[in-house]
Amino acid sequence: MRQAPPATRLSKAAAYSLHQDQTLKIQGQAVMALIDTARQADEPGGMMAAGGISALTPFHKILAQLPPAYFGMVMATGILALACQFERIPAVPEVLLAINVIAYLTLWVLTILRARYHPRQFLADFGNHSRGPGFFATVAATSVLGTQIALQLQMIQLAQQLWWFAFALWLLLTYAIFTALTVRRNKPAFEDGINGGWLTAVVATQSLVVLACAIMPGRPNSEAVMLGLTVLWLAGGMLYIWMISLIFYRYTFFRFDPQDLTPPYWINMGAMAISTLAGALLIRVSGQSPLLLSMLPFLKGLTLLFWATATWWIPMLVILGVWRYVYHKLPLTYDPLYWGAVFPLAMYTMATHRLAEVFALPFLFVIPRLFIGLALTAWLLTFLGLAVTVVTSRKRTRAQPGAVTTGVPVQVPIN
Repeated sequence: MRQAPPATRLSKAAAYSLHQDQTLKIQGQAVMALIDTARQADEPGGMMAAGGISALTPFHKILAQLPPAYFGMVMATGILALACQFERIPAVPEVLLAINVIAYLTLWVLTILRARYHPRQFLADFGNHSRGPGFFATVAATSVLGTQIALQLQMIQLAQQLWWFAFALWLLLTYAIFTALTVRRNKPAFEDGINGGWLTAVVATQSLVVLACAIMPGRPNSEAVMLGLTVLWLAGGMLYIWMISLIFYRYTFFRFDPQDLTPPYWINMGAMAISTLAGALLIRVSGQSPLLLSMLPFLKGLTLLFWATATWWIPMLVILGVWRYVYHKLPLTYDPLYWGAVFPLAMYTMATHRLAEVFALPFLFVIPRLFIGLALTAWLLTFLGLAVTVVTSRKRTRAQPGAVTTGVPVQVPIN
């Protein structure tokens, strides 16, 4: 076989080298583009500042900005249904269960669509100090719906599967979100980054204990399971101590304007209310576990501490609400975050009912009888706000040819 002349071999080598250089250059440009995208999402304004949202259809504008905390609607509706059942209010628990199943499935469809069609905004939320903790609402919503299915429908197997799904979500989100918030380079000022929504992480943790206790009666359970639930309950309590210290510091040592008092601050109380409920349920099943029996005085003392803390927050939050809406006359507008204010009222109702049972304090039952009315009123007003939002959004989009709406916009007046 004839060999190619040296010049030809050199020419081929030079062409191959040039091809490699071009390939590396293209790969380098692609990597730099990815880094640039990540940096853009990390900066204030993130992907919204990139100008891509304005070119979207109304449906995708809403979808791209869908708050992760919208699952708070499922949390609030589910725990209100259970509270109504315990207060023996007829028909309402069944209606709320039906609404909750529809809401839960709809929100998961929208969340999956958002991750599919708007991945940049979706992933950027994980490292966003204001929106990131809202993802924990998916865990709490799954657990609350599972508790409904266990107690209202007696479908224990399905409830158990939902517990495993919620636990997997909790494990993933706990380390994904807090890692993303930790390694983020451009962080907001302390007073802009912390709010009551961070305590949704506590609610998510304690909701796992509540669901587990709901499916536990009549089933064999090992001491390992009891220890695991106790560890989760204590971990939720420790998370609360860490976070409420930062929130209270922000309250008292930084300028606090009426606009800063967002609805998630009611979770200051709601996180302690669900911790009370989880503790009361552990006390209730302690007869099945030598471990829990040996810890009974500790369980009772800490549960009562949680309930006392939740109770302390109620007057404080009411006073601040009057300061915001009455003294400063801020308009009351629909916001999906208001579901985070409905949830604590319903949860306090349920928690106090269970506390009165396990502590044998019948005079406390007057509290849930009062709060169930407040919780129902708050839920109805918030649901009305959502309904007005849907109608207003549809009217607005009918004037735009080809426009599509989902009925989950961000804000619309309700007064």
